[in-house]
Formats: sequence, structure tokens, C-alpha cells
Amino acid sequence: MAVTVITCSGISNTGKLTAQAGAALMRRYGGMVEACLAATRPTASLENAVRHADRVLVLDGCGDCCGKKKVQALGIEPHLHIVATDCGIEKNGMAEPRFDEIERLSAAVLEAIRG
Repeated sequence: MAVTVITCSGISNTGKLTAQAGAALMRRYGGMVEACLAATRPTASLENAVRHADRVLVLDGCGDCCGKKKVQALGIEPHLHIVATDCGIEKNGMAEPRFDEIERLSAAVLEAIRG
């Protein structure tokens, strides 16, 4: 069963990281990840995507959980939720995400999907 990934896509390093990890997962595992959308998309577009998804995974950058809050505001409880800072990634302002951080977060998402 494929998963739709909703990323917080914030402006901090961890927010940018969620978007980059989501894009990497779409490229590598298109059969497992059917879509990757930013929680910052227009509400109607986001709602349409999550309502038709087999499973929803929210990928947040930090404990603020902006992506999860946005999905929950649509009346949807995500099946899976991952927070980058809980995976050992430090939130450090506006720095660009590093390759090793993208790989670490992508691995955490894959592990959650495979359950």
C-alpha cells in the first residue's frame, strides 16, 4: 500500500530537509511513495490529496509539528508521523540541509513505511 508524504516544508534547515527528503523518496521509491506534498500548499489541494491517499505520513521538521497540525485541521489523522529533530537532526536556523541528514531522514521514513 502506497503512502502520501506531507512535508512541513518550513524555512528552517529542518523544514527544508523534509521537502528534500520527500523528493528523494519519490525519486527512489515511487512505488511506495505515491505523492509528496508540502503542507504549505493551498488547503483544497492538500485536502484532496490526503482524502484520496491510501496512507498518510506527515514529515515534520521539528516539535512544532506544523505539517501534522495542518493535516489534522482537515479532519485527517495521519497514519504515520516522523519528526526530523527526533531522528537526531539538529534544528540550526537557516542552514542548508546536508546530504547525510537527507539520507538519515529518508531511512527513518522508509523504516516507518515498511513497519
